[in-house]
Amino acid sequence: MQSLGCDVAALNTVDFSNHTGYGQWTGTRSTPEHILDLWSGLKQSFLDDFDMMLSGYVPGAEALGAVGRIAEELKSRAEGRFFWVLDPVMGDNGNLYVGGDVVPVYRGLAGKADLCLPNQFEAELLSEVKITDMLSLGKAIEVLHSRYGVPHIVITSLSLPDDTDPDTPGNKKTLSVVGSSMTSTKQPRAFKISFPAIDCYFSGTGDMFAALMVVRMREAVCDASTSTEPGLDTRRSWLSEDGVGALELPLARAAERVLGSMHEVLAKTAEGLEGRLEEMVRGVKTGGVNGNGNGNGNGEGEGEGEGGVGKKQMQVLKSKAAELKLVRHLDSLRGPKVVFRARRL
Repeated sequence: MQSLGCDVAALNTVDFSNHTGYGQWTGTRSTPEHILDLWSGLKQSFLDDFDMMLSGYVPGAEALGAVGRIAEELKSRAEGRFFWVLDPVMGDNGNLYVGGDVVPVYRGLAGKADLCLPNQFEAELLSEVKITDMLSLGKAIEVLHSRYGVPHIVITSLSLPDDTDPDTPGNKKTLSVVGSSMTSTKQPRAFKISFPAIDCYFSGTGDMFAALMVVRMREAVCDASTSTEPGLDTRRSWLSEDGVGALELPLARAAERVLGSMHEVLAKTAEGLEGRLEEMVRGVKTGGVNGNGNGNGNGEGEGEGEGGVGKKQMQVLKSKAAELKLVRHLDSLRGPKVVFRARRL
């Protein structure tokens, strides 16, 4: 966000040594009191004049409630000119990252956000609709619009059996994001963007998507306000008039640019991954890299992994090798080629 010109004030909900994809970490979770104390400090120094907010990983229900109170305060002061992007980080692939008591809190907050960015599993938790095909996906979107009143939705990392992309040759695996901006009667205006999957597991792609959407959504709304939709940037939740079709929505334009950046960064990160991993494995074998978190670097007692390296160490090394190369590829963040286009769902 800062590399794209945003002035950012970060309130950390955790203070971890590294992201949790490593399977091990040290550090602390911020208490609700700590989060609200930092917010109070920003206010007393007149540093609280925000027009957008992005919230992500919050591990506890009470801390999430504190984040929600900050968003509600900002929205109440801004008279419709404040935009909250809510990334409801709860889990993935059927597994919760957070306590079960966090789920109902997110359900209570979803309708207060302007843009919600769940992955497939999180969309199921919020809507209480099991997403198994395009029909159930459409139902989940309808629920999020009608029950919660979420103005804008993008569901990420979708992989469905009947989800095909006519532009992808052969049997190459694809993933999709599906977005929708509701009408004045809370009806969906849904679109889908498909893109080729990269055969690697990356951590932090959801965070990257959310951060880029903050910037690109604002840009798309400002562009529309000076051309096709005058005054859009002054409307509550930046909702387009009902006559604007799914493919003309600022949300669709924003998602196209975001996916352009992400695919470039992920592809460039994947290019040298195997070489980086091999070098790290050699370092562990010679005692040059400690990757198991217990100070001895030999993986004893954790079982044999690949190439004579312990399983736990191998997970750590793979996570390190797959760290997103963001700073090295700022050009991809700032000026991506838009090659994946939205289609009407």
